[in-house]
Amino acid sequence: MVNILYEDNHIIVCVKERGILSQADGSDKPDMLNILKDYIKEKYNKPGNVYLGLVHRLDINTKGIMVFARTSKAANRLNECIKNNEFHKRYCATVEGEINNIEYIKLVNYLSKDEKNRVAYIDKLGKEAILEYRLLKKYKINNNIVSDIDIKLITGRFHQIRCQMANIGHPLYGDVKYGSKNHVSDEKFPLVAYHLEFIHPTTKELKIFEIEE
Repeated sequence: MVNILYEDNHIIVCVKERGILSQADGSDKPDMLNILKDYIKEKYNKPGNVYLGLVHRLDINTKGIMVFARTSKAANRLNECIKNNEFHKRYCATVEGEINNIEYIKLVNYLSKDEKNRVAYIDKLGKEAILEYRLLKKYKINNNIVSDIDIKLITGRFHQIRCQMANIGHPLYGDVKYGSKNHVSDEKFPLVAYHLEFIHPTTKELKIFEIEE
């Protein structure tokens, strides 16, 4: 069952669950692009290939809202929206340790990607990565203090949130790849892209979508 939040002739907005790729990677894992193509083909009884443009991605273990373009014109305009900083994503994450700031704090780093090991790392020659975060609530898991934080993602780098939060000593809870001492299943990875807003590619109206974890 595909969780569709909105659709028209130009775009389709859905919720990607954990364990699903944004786009096929050559493995046999399911991916949203093909899931939605099959959904459109069946719902509208479309013969042949279905066009669907991938505008942005979410990691396989991240749940969240995604928008796909149903025409090449919509894809181009959404890509322009991203370039013009008119495409805004917010995340909720559970990180290790105690976060105290209730106002947003900005993190600015430069990140590069280790393709072999599939990790991001701080690198002064890398691409600029910017986010803002603030505390939502603090509590304990197995006697370990954790903090739920709200994140405004300003840039969209590979593993950006995971790398930047780990760099300040607050890796995501269970994110052993970035230094967490705890373990969680992929189905419980604590990162959700819960808010998405952008300018509709044809109507030009502001579209805002949110989900609860």
